[in-house]
Amino acid sequence: MRIISGSARGRKLAEFADSGIRPTSDRAREAIFSILISRFGSLQNMRVLELFAGSGAMSLEAISRGAQSALLVDSSPQAAKLLSDNIARCKMASRAELLKQPALAALPLAARKGPFELIFMDPPYNQGLISPILKQIASLQLLQQNGIISAESAVDEQFELPESLELIETRTYGRSKVHLICNRTSNGDQTVRPA
Repeated sequence: MRIISGSARGRKLAEFADSGIRPTSDRAREAIFSILISRFGSLQNMRVLELFAGSGAMSLEAISRGAQSALLVDSSPQAAKLLSDNIARCKMASRAELLKQPALAALPLAARKGPFELIFMDPPYNQGLISPILKQIASLQLLQQNGIISAESAVDEQFELPESLELIETRTYGRSKVHLICNRTSNGDQTVRPA
């Protein structure tokens, strides 16, 4: 696993030794960032929040591509060590902050640093975590008006979107789906179902 583009391009990231952990693949990460760049034009000066950060690859990629700062959230001790290692490897300690908390508990703390233009979330699959986190993100107004949430799920996983958020795009990568979500301009609840 490596940083794909930007100031830290080619920098190798430390990975989980546990084969049960599934970081977003380089291919999927490259595709996600391609979509984001086409929508935003640039990530320059954006604030990023990454929930269930794991290796931190998404946030560190965003900083490498010009994001101003990132708040990386993960409660796992193994992930916390890995995140610290990868932040140091990429020389991003001044722009990347680690918060060792469960995602839901961390969101009120994150609100002090937000709102964020980019929010990444890659929770454990099929554990019902996406809906309550999206609800809390909406409630705390953590997403900047023109920002995007990138939420990863299993291909067959369903979740509820709060009425203030809407799904703008879904892509499938192997056994995973990536859902791009933004602030809604009109009203109405939406259930995201597997295609």
